[in-house]
Amino acid sequence: MSYFVLRYDEVVDDYVTRRAPYRAEHLRLLRHAHTRGEVLMAGAVGDTPDGALIIFRGETPEIAEEFVRTDPYVTNGLILSWHLQPWNVVVGGDD
Repeated sequence: MSYFVLRYDEVVDDYVTRRAPYRAEHLRLLRHAHTRGEVLMAGAVGDTPDGALIIFRGETPEIAEEFVRTDPYVTNGLILSWHLQPWNVVVGGDD
């Protein structure tokens, strides 16, 4: 199994307020992916959130890419830039 880090690097101004209408669907998608074992951890970063990190586990980055394509934060323009990278875990994880 491989790990992938999805970073929401840049968000719109007033992100916390503007995400409210989409938050329930965003969290639903995350929880379903977590139940399937695809998302290990996820959350906003910063005291006043200005981005997010989501840790995915899978054979390929496709599960993370599909999440981005359907995440209402992305599809409604709240996330201005994001970055997906493989994560080479050296402590923790499955092994």
